[in-house]
Formats: sequence, C-alpha cells, structure tokens
Amino acid sequence: MADGRLVADEFADVTISGVSTDTRTIQQGNLYVPLKGAKFNGHAFVQEAFAKGASAVLWSETEGNPPENAPVIVVDDTLRALQRLAHRYRRQLAVKVIGITGSNGKTTTKDMTAALLATSYKVQKTEGNLNNHIGVPLTLLRLAEDTEMAVVEMGMSNFGEIELLSNIAEPDAAIITNIGESHLQELGSRAGIAQAKLEILSGLRKNGLFVYHGDEPLLTSRVSNLPLPEHVKTFGQTTKNDYYPNAVRMEAKGTTFTINQLPNRTLFIPILGKHHVYNALAAIAVARFFGVSWESIQEALAHLEVTRMRMELIETKRGFTIINDAYNASPTSMTAALQLLGELTGYKKKIAVLGDMLELGDQEVAFHREIGAMLRPEMIDYVFTYGPLARHIALTAAPFFPDGRVSAYDEKKALVNDLLAIVSAGDVILLKASRGMKLEELLRDLQ
Repeated sequence: MADGRLVADEFADVTISGVSTDTRTIQQGNLYVPLKGAKFNGHAFVQEAFAKGASAVLWSETEGNPPENAPVIVVDDTLRALQRLAHRYRRQLAVKVIGITGSNGKTTTKDMTAALLATSYKVQKTEGNLNNHIGVPLTLLRLAEDTEMAVVEMGMSNFGEIELLSNIAEPDAAIITNIGESHLQELGSRAGIAQAKLEILSGLRKNGLFVYHGDEPLLTSRVSNLPLPEHVKTFGQTTKNDYYPNAVRMEAKGTTFTINQLPNRTLFIPILGKHHVYNALAAIAVARFFGVSWESIQEALAHLEVTRMRMELIETKRGFTIINDAYNASPTSMTAALQLLGELTGYKKKIAVLGDMLELGDQEVAFHREIGAMLRPEMIDYVFTYGPLARHIALTAAPFFPDGRVSAYDEKKALVNDLLAIVSAGDVILLKASRGMKLEELLRDLQ
C-alpha cells in the first residue's frame, strides 16, 4: 500500500495497528512514519520509536542505509508514502467521506455535520487541527473499519493543497463554507482563495453532493464552468438558495432560527451568531442528502457540542459572561462576531477585546482599520486591543468613542488589569483574535 520494499523478509508477518508520526505519542503496535521538516528529521528517532513499541517503520530511501534486523519498509518519500497509505486505506473501507473547507467556519461546520450524521450512522471526524497534508492522511488512517461516515476538515495556505487532500480522501460530499480573507498573503486575492477552495471538487465522487455558499459571487461565477457532481445544493441568506433562514433570533444560551425547508419548526443551536446558522444550513444539507430525519436534525442541533474557542460561552464566578472566540480571526469572522456582540441584549456593558488578525498580506493594516471604522458606542461600550496590528483598530475607533473607552495594549497583564477595573456582574466580554495571539490566556485571570 505504501509502494515500498521490506528490508528483511523475516518481518513479513509483523502486524501493524495504527500509524504515528510522533514518538511522543506513539502506541504499541503502531507503524512509525518519520517525516522530515525544515528543523527536524523524524528518521533520527526511529530507534526510539521501536523502543516505545512501534511494530514497523517507514524509511525514505534518500536517508541512507536503513536500520538492519528490524521491520523497516523503504519508500521513495515517507510523506508521499503516508498519503498513498491513507488513500488506499480509505478505498478499502465502506465509508462515506464528507470533506469540508472554507475560509471561516470549517471546524464548527465539521462539528455540526458530524453531530447530525451521528444520529443515524457511526461517525468519526477530524480531531483538533489535523486538516493539512499530514493531518488529513492521519485522520483517514485512524478510521475504524466499521466507520460509516468520516467528516474530514481540509485546510490550506496555497494553491494545490486542497486538490491533494481531495484526491487522497475522495469525498462523497463536499462543503465550501465561505470565501474570506485568510491566506491573502499567499493567494493574493479573494478570487485566488475561491479558486483554491474549489479544488475540493477534484476528488469529489461523480454521484456525490457539493454544498456551497450560494450568495458568494466568487463561487457562483465559477461553479457553472466546473465539472460538478450529480447533486448540488446551495445555502445562504437569500431566497435563491436551496437552504436559507426565514428568521433568526439571539437568545441567552444560543440562537433560534427557522428555515425555508421546514418553516413551521424552530431550530436551536447552543452557539451564538447568525453566521453559525449558515454553518448549520450546510450541515443540514449534507444530513438530508444522507437520509437523516428532520426530528433527528432538530435534536442533534439542540445538544450540539462544538470545539472550544468557537463562540464558547463562559459564565464567570464574578458574574459576567465571556464569549471566547479566540481560536482564529479574519476580517469576515471578526465583523460577524462584533455584529453579534452589538445585537446581544440583556447585558449591562458590552466589551470587545480584539487581537491581531494574521496572514492578511500587504492589506493587513487596511483590514484592521476597517474593523475599527465599523465600531460605534451604540453597539459596544468598550474596546480593548492587543498587538501591533490590532492597535490600528483602536486608533481608527477612538474618535467615535467618548471618555477614552478605547485602549490599545502590547502586554496581556496590563490589559487584564484595566479590564477587571471596569467589568462587573451582568457584563459580556468578547475575545477575538487569530490563533497566534493566544488571547485565551486572558481567561485564567478573568474567571
């Protein structure tokens, strides 16, 4: 399956159970796949892998002579062999694969799709951030043989990467959540991002389902010129879509909404934000395609558990609420989160704590200024920023706010101290920034 050769025939009957690329987490019986990066070479840890219970290892032929008297399979390149192994294992399973990509909302849509399908099937999904050229193969190789549905998140930072992942996973259904601004630095424009995301069609099976945001011109203008599968569904705000909301209402513990396909039934998700309703619509489209009932969909959405730091509601001992959305940020998701904060009712003060949005290329300052320009005291009472780029949010917003209610910080401790000085029971705080800013570190002192 790896297109390799066994170094010593006496190990031909060794049994392998599971695959690992990390000796720190290797388990008994695993195949160890040593990968080579800019600052590390996994081949240096092969003996350690055996000592920790690996039953066999791969070895790149470019790394010189492999260990002797050991179950070693020599391959052209260990990364490519890992990807081949995953692709061929996927083909051995009677599993349906759902691939999910997009600039924002991939993980939440993954969680929603998995939850809906789990009402009727045995489901596995991408864990953590295993969504790249290494993570997707590992996700596929972790599938139990009786898994019926695999929900696989696919991330990228450049052209060709989603195409590779799609061809490895060969999805039966594919979702593009939206087109934002993440990775503008590498892809140059939102049009380039759309082009890269549409690569998910490359491996999509011809009798499969393609679900995409039907209000995004960068997608709709391209889709008609591409080879599409037998089934296509759109979701979005406007009535031209196959799935759209009729009404959306924010509540203390989540969001209620109705949709065109089921106008007389109210759906609830325990997560805040209209943008998450669109994620739910994409998940619903997939669930309905695979025969999940409306009753099961309603029940699963109401008891949804999403990955941490995605609009995570935290009630503190001090009596105020934190919306922890600190996993990632782009201009699109930052705007959505701030609009949500502005629409919330029932809180005394609304405070936005915003960090840098990263990977935006040469337009990064302009994007931060645009966020600052949208902020008004009618929607938010205080604005705190952290980081050099987010300082541009503060500088742009400050003229609109009286009494110095906008502050910029380069140190988290100073930010927390000033925040605790003004926050009180009944208030709500939004934390939003790119992953690299680690804004969730504030939680330790705020709770």
